[in-house]
Amino acid sequence: MFSTMSGLQVVIVSAVPDRADSLARGLREAGHQAVVLADAAQAGKAVQGGVHDALVVDLRHPSLDRAALATSLSPAVPEGPPVPLDDVERRHIIATLQFTRGNKRRAAQLLGIARSTLIQKVRRYGLEAVATRRTT
Repeated sequence: MFSTMSGLQVVIVSAVPDRADSLARGLREAGHQAVVLADAAQAGKAVQGGVHDALVVDLRHPSLDRAALATSLSPAVPEGPPVPLDDVERRHIIATLQFTRGNKRRAAQLLGIARSTLIQKVRRYGLEAVATRRTT
């Protein structure tokens, strides 16, 4: 539904096209991206997609199912136990090193840690192969 751009990504749901179009136009002029949906059922799908920053809903919309919208807005309950923080950190370091093509200085900057700390974590998690891989 959205492409990557600066500014907010806003979904507007309204049964009054003029009002929704006016709001969308103002948001676009301010550098944001806005999508107008006339069907309130699409609001739940847009929310579940998770690609928006804000949802503007006309609560008087005749087809609005408030209970379904509330369910869509509720955070999902994760299945199973939470992932250990070490696992999350390890995967994040791998992804960052892959993004920087093994450049530890740049990876450390992106992670907000000192290069020496990154090197310690690379050793701790056994990521030397990922950290030394440089692609051209």
